[in-house]
Amino acid sequence: MDLPTIVKRTALYFAVAVVVVIAVFPFYYAIITSFKTGTQLFEVNYFPTSFNLENYQSVLGGRHFIRNIGNSIFISFVTVVAALFLAITASYALARVKFKGRGLLLMTILGISMFPQIAVLAGLFELVRFLGIYNTPWAMILSYTIFTLPFTVWVLTTFMRGLPIEIEEAAIVDGATPWIIITKVFMPLMWPALVTTGLLAFIGAWNEFLFALTFTVSETTRTVPVAIALISGMSQHETPWGAIMAASVIVTVPLVLLVFVFQRKIVSGLTAGGVKG
Repeated sequence: MDLPTIVKRTALYFAVAVVVVIAVFPFYYAIITSFKTGTQLFEVNYFPTSFNLENYQSVLGGRHFIRNIGNSIFISFVTVVAALFLAITASYALARVKFKGRGLLLMTILGISMFPQIAVLAGLFELVRFLGIYNTPWAMILSYTIFTLPFTVWVLTTFMRGLPIEIEEAAIVDGATPWIIITKVFMPLMWPALVTTGLLAFIGAWNEFLFALTFTVSETTRTVPVAIALISGMSQHETPWGAIMAASVIVTVPLVLLVFVFQRKIVSGLTAGGVKG
């Protein structure tokens, strides 16, 4: 191996190491802080000095935090199911069915995702009030599905366009209906894209704050981001940074584990359709 190649590879590894440290350090420091109490919270230590579980006991022993976690799990799961169901049927139409204005419709769907949440908050709030689902999980499910659909439709449409058309033609010759083609032919081939879009939709719904804060008013219907944000309001004298860090770690670890488990399918799903053989 010649010297220029060694220098380039070393520079690449160094750059990757810097990016990893920058990305992981905040979470690592949150874990360390979650084990601190009292004045230790304001001491700068980059390595664990104590393992006090008081903050975790305080958070998990709260009146509604476990309930808030359950709300987030339910809302995120239903959002993923609804978004994938609508997206896979829409992607079949956009990728396989030829009709006038198909490209414009796809760009319009993508353009919806460019609107910031705050721009549509008032209108969405009125819709939620009109449907009578204010202060219920369905208010978040509706809003999350609306904002998740553009991404899921775009990714699944791109992936479906890359599937051989001969498979679909063979299924049509055998008398398969469009629904059979979607569920029995395409879905088994689309697992990387389905896992990618489903996981990213789950993470987006799990971490969303603005809609969850606006569309809920009672402690029993809140999701974990809102519950964590309101932990600071429980103390009249000081902000409980240790409890906030402990709660953040509790709700972040499951997402990290999911990403590690499905990382290969995530990469293959995001790069689907990028190269055609």
